[in-house]
Amino acid sequence: LRLQRLVLARRPLDRLHVGARRRSGQADIYRVRPDGSGLERLTDDPALDDQGALSPDGHSLAFVSTRGAGVANLWVLDLKTRQARNLTGRTLPAVEGNLKGAFRPSWSPDGRWIAFTSDRHYPFRPHREPAPGWEHPQELSIYIIQADGQGLRRLTMAGVTTGSPKWSPDGRRIVFYELPTEWTFAARIQAQGQVTSQIVSIDVASGARKVHTSGPGLKVSPQYMTADRIAYVVKASPQPAETGLAFTTGDRGAGGSFRNPSWSADGKLVVYQKADFTARPQNQPLYSWDPGMDVRYTEVFPHFSKDGRLAVSEIRNLAATARAQVAVMNSDGSNRKVVYSGGPGAAFFPTWSPDGQWIAVGVGGFFGARDTEPAKLILVRSDGSQQTRELTSGVPNAGFPSFSPDGTRIAYRVWGEQEGKPQYGIRVMTLADGSVKTLTTGMDNFPSWSPAGDLIAFTRRVGGKDDYDYEIFTMLPDGTNLKRLTTAPGNDGHSFWSPDGKYILWSSGRNGFKDESALYDNSFQPFAQIYIMNADGANQRPLTHSRWEDSMPGLVPQAGRR
Repeated sequence: LRLQRLVLARRPLDRLHVGARRRSGQADIYRVRPDGSGLERLTDDPALDDQGALSPDGHSLAFVSTRGAGVANLWVLDLKTRQARNLTGRTLPAVEGNLKGAFRPSWSPDGRWIAFTSDRHYPFRPHREPAPGWEHPQELSIYIIQADGQGLRRLTMAGVTTGSPKWSPDGRRIVFYELPTEWTFAARIQAQGQVTSQIVSIDVASGARKVHTSGPGLKVSPQYMTADRIAYVVKASPQPAETGLAFTTGDRGAGGSFRNPSWSADGKLVVYQKADFTARPQNQPLYSWDPGMDVRYTEVFPHFSKDGRLAVSEIRNLAATARAQVAVMNSDGSNRKVVYSGGPGAAFFPTWSPDGQWIAVGVGGFFGARDTEPAKLILVRSDGSQQTRELTSGVPNAGFPSFSPDGTRIAYRVWGEQEGKPQYGIRVMTLADGSVKTLTTGMDNFPSWSPAGDLIAFTRRVGGKDDYDYEIFTMLPDGTNLKRLTTAPGNDGHSFWSPDGKYILWSSGRNGFKDESALYDNSFQPFAQIYIMNADGANQRPLTHSRWEDSMPGLVPQAGRR
């Protein structure tokens, strides 16, 4: 298969920072002098290379890479020979069903040991705070390992997450941040002001702990300034004015938004990352791991008509979806036109009728709001006349429509209760008379009719009440012949058919996190990457390998390629 043009949503926008240069998805490690001169590239691999740390003698680079299996492992690069070796791929095996990443390497002052974090002991599971949801929390422990791969030892235990280790000047202690595991999801979204963490250190030999901070605030990225003074970042706080650089001696540094700081040896300078969450422009080119594939950014829920016109839901932040409009445009982003801007609620998942005259869309409360707010299906004229036709009443909550190829029926999902009875699963409506057939009654979502009309792909929640994930299934249009296509741990969802019906694209979280969860911002599912498989579930393989969430793929039909 040669995918000539793919659009996908990638959030958030990440600018260049010292250490790793990200080319709209792919990243390599660089180093540069403090005055900005002497920029030198240290790694050169299509995989994600990130979180670099130079050894004290300057001869080696420890870094995180997804080379090989697509999982974040700790690697060491000899800067003279340019030979890299995987330090944790074999020495740190994960139990099947668990997360399996390694992050944030830090060299001991004598260069013999590397401290790092790993979530290998923690399973894929949904979060419970600040409210239950499907996204994965992350529990990290601190490990140390010799630079030659020997002597692996775990320093912190299960029950909390401990991250971003740094050594004391004498090499006897390691400092880190600590917070409850269940709050690692909130720490990476807009709720991070509710999260409290503390700065803690541990004696490497004895395991004796010392807590250096107290009180509210999400405190991360600690680093020893002297033996008795530790700097750190207040990433978020109940009082936003209190964010910025701080010290365990009680004094404060500069206020504001600082990420991934590193202080100079004399403590006089600090280099840090400044994030920019300005929305990308529609159709901005993104890095492609396949030289034959043109990858572009899109607003969320893209869907192409047969003649190559693109419909999207236009929002600026998935955490605030009180309103979202539907726009249509040419496949290259030109000739944009808003075709629905009514309300109340968000207009999600626009899908074209086969003749291109109408767009079906769900309007109302979705995601976290689906339990408390109504949502209905409507038809919208694609010519911008704002002409609409209601298909459902709003109760139960209905959304995520998909037209049958002949245009006579629409598949969609319902969620909630009606007249005191649970209403979940996939329904099919016949447009001529409004009759509805129930296909499934599980917690199913994102139905997608195959181009031939012989199958419906969808996402199903599997597992128990507190230990579940989502998987991709197919069934016949009458609800029979159910077949599960994905079985890997981690969420699989947002399935989409290729125009010829031979392949299914989707987002998968099976390879886990690429960094510590608490260090992300505005990123609900940073572990999601775009995958592709045959229509029968065979030959599953990734198309993207970025640090951020890649989701909602759409293949441009031949008629829309220019």
